Amino acid sequence: MPSEGRCWETLQALRSSDKGRLSYHRDWLLRGEEILEECMSIPELSSYSGWVVDHILPHSHQNRLLSENSTLSSVPEEVLSIPKSPTRHAEVSSPVSLAAPSGTQSQDEYSQAKFVVLRPSRGMEVEGCIRMYEEVHRMKGTKGLRQWQEEQERKVRVLSEMASEQLKRFDERKSLKQHKEYQDLREVIEKSFKEAQGQQEKLKEEHRHRAKILNLKLREAEQQRLRQLEQERLRKEEGQDRLRRLYALQEEVLQLNQQLDPNYKHKDLLRIDLSGYGSKGNQLCGLISGIIRTTSERGFPTLEDEAMAERALQEMRQVLTGLQQEISKAIEEKRRRDEKEAKEKQRGLQQQPKAEKETPVPTHSTGGKHREGLQVKAGDSTMQWYQQLQDASNQYVLAFDGLTDSKDHQSKKIKMDLQKAATIPVSQISTIAGSQLKEIFDKINNLLLGKAVPCGGRAVSVTNHPQGLNFVRYKLAEKFVKQGEEEVASHHEAAFPIAVVASGIWELHPKVGELILAHLHKKCPYSVPFYPAFKEGMALEEYQKLLGYQVKDSKVEQQDNFLKRMSGMIRLYAAIIQLRWPYGNRQGVHPHGLNHGWRWLAQMLNMEPLSDVTATLLFDFLEVCGNALMKQYQIQFWKMMLLIKEEYFPRIEAITSSGQMGSFIRLKQFLEKCLHHREIPTPKGSLPSSFWRS
Repeated sequence: MPSEGRCWETLQALRSSDKGRLSYHRDWLLRGEEILEECMSIPELSSYSGWVVDHILPHSHQNRLLSENSTLSSVPEEVLSIPKSPTRHAEVSSPVSLAAPSGTQSQDEYSQAKFVVLRPSRGMEVEGCIRMYEEVHRMKGTKGLRQWQEEQERKVRVLSEMASEQLKRFDERKSLKQHKEYQDLREVIEKSFKEAQGQQEKLKEEHRHRAKILNLKLREAEQQRLRQLEQERLRKEEGQDRLRRLYALQEEVLQLNQQLDPNYKHKDLLRIDLSGYGSKGNQLCGLISGIIRTTSERGFPTLEDEAMAERALQEMRQVLTGLQQEISKAIEEKRRRDEKEAKEKQRGLQQQPKAEKETPVPTHSTGGKHREGLQVKAGDSTMQWYQQLQDASNQYVLAFDGLTDSKDHQSKKIKMDLQKAATIPVSQISTIAGSQLKEIFDKINNLLLGKAVPCGGRAVSVTNHPQGLNFVRYKLAEKFVKQGEEEVASHHEAAFPIAVVASGIWELHPKVGELILAHLHKKCPYSVPFYPAFKEGMALEEYQKLLGYQVKDSKVEQQDNFLKRMSGMIRLYAAIIQLRWPYGNRQGVHPHGLNHGWRWLAQMLNMEPLSDVTATLLFDFLEVCGNALMKQYQIQFWKMMLLIKEEYFPRIEAITSSGQMGSFIRLKQFLEKCLHHREIPTPKGSLPSSFWRS
């Protein structure tokens, strides 16, 4: 259609015009109606009109005085020198919106300015209005932005203040919470402390209550203890009285037993046998001794013990009375027989003057069932030998009393060194190796020969003191016997290494051997054998010491310990008499050989047995030395074993109480086994030939 073509041409012409080439903001399309409405509304003064009058009009006054022919385009540029703000165009677009001067400008200037502004064309006005609007809008935006910034800064300040306040409140709440927790904790602690105090007070009260109860119990216990002590004291006093009476009874029994000696002055009465009375007396003495030993182990004798001892005393008196009566009868009978014989002799002399005198025929024991009465003490030769050894030992003690009694520091030091050098090697004897025994033997032998031997880091010699050799001999012998008393008693196998060293030293130094026997006889009189007799006026403790018992604080050692010590020393003696030092002179004779063992065994069997002691010592001796005696004496040895079984066992059994049968049964079983096998076993602990090669 022609009209449509013209429309397009018109639009094209408008687009090519100056106005059409203007660039518009897209927001204007959305706000076009609003902008037009503002343009068509009645003009009113803007809030910036005063600023325009103050800043724009004075600067453009001179330019308006120029010629009217100057282009009007400069006027809007002057006017548009105001800061752009799209929101202010409508407020400054009309001449009416310009406010009058404040009084400092004349009416003419205002009219001229008004005239100059109104002169441009309508398009220029619109464009000026648009630019004014943009400028006003920009100013509004700047203002709004500034207000927004101020608002935001205010909000930030408010928020900061709020945050600060909240932080303060938080700190206050936190502090309050901590304070509250502290208060709660303090209350809990105070409550716990009060509860603890209450519990402590309760415990204190309970403790006081228990302390009172304990004090009462302690007082009661103390009173009970005092009562018990008093009862114990009374019991001890009563027991001591009984013990003294028991000792008095034993002393009286021993005195009566001395009167039963088979070697009585009426021993020439051959037609009566008095040995039965001696055996009965020995049994009663053994019974009393057994009661005292049992009492010593138990503490104090009881009424039954005292009554038993009194009965034994009565029996002893009856035995003595019977003996005296029998002796009286024998004397009377002998007197009558002598008178009769005298008459017959006188008649015979009258009839046959040259007839020989009749000689009495000795009577034998009835049926030959019993041996003659055995000895209760050692023979004279044995006692003489025993006394000689004791005298020699006492002489040795006197020989070195200058060393032992010296107060000089140097002498004391020498004595101590010599004693250590003599005793320490003996204590080191063991069954570890033969080479070790040889070292010990050489050290002891060198010491006795006067050579210096090391001891305690120093060289020790008997030549350091004139009495040193005698002192060393005495202490060495004493130590050997002490080892038997202690070490061998606890370990039976130890008898052989100790014995072989002692035998070797004895062979090279006979004086030491004599001192060994003297110490052995003194500590163990049964090694003689010798039964010390109770002498009138002798203290009972002294007599018990003579028997070999250890007495400490008036208290005798227990029977088991006594038998253990005696057993150890007898075992050592039995080992010495059969052993010889393997590195010595084998051609020589043993200084104290098996012949002494045979003599000891024969003398033991010729003496009345002692309860518990005889059986123990016979077993120990035969177990250690029986094999050597069997090889040496052969048939004679077995005859002696048969004698022990058939005649000596009944005697031991007769005097042994039921509580002391252990040692007797052990001996009996050992001997019966040996007789059955016709062999005495080799003793345990004996040293084989391979021992000396180690």
